[in-house]
Amino acid sequence: MLSIPGSVKIYLCQDPVDLRKSFNMLPGVVRRLMDGDPLSGHMFVFYNRTKTLLKIIYWDHDGYAIWAKRLERGTFRIPREFSSAKQLDLREFYAMLQGIVPRRFNKRFKLPEKT
Repeated sequence: MLSIPGSVKIYLCQDPVDLRKSFNMLPGVVRRLMDGDPLSGHMFVFYNRTKTLLKIIYWDHDGYAIWAKRLERGTFRIPREFSSAKQLDLREFYAMLQGIVPRRFNKRFKLPEKT
């Protein structure tokens, strides 16, 4: 399992992406489709058309790192939103990786974002 610091945000691309792309092309997808900065240190999650493969790309101090997960059976449950990118919290992210489909997450409070 990935260990993710609390300061790192996780963004999910809402459109399926050709995951034959790798280190050279996925940062361009982050800029073009998600309006994000791939050098920010945040994690950007992509999935393929059949929802059987996830790739996560992030800047790791001195270069890009890619993490991938492919399912042998079933598909990933992708939370939908009506924008080009959705920010996931850690619970949503881990639930998506594990194949858990929550009816809803109860949030008691939300911490103010640092600017």
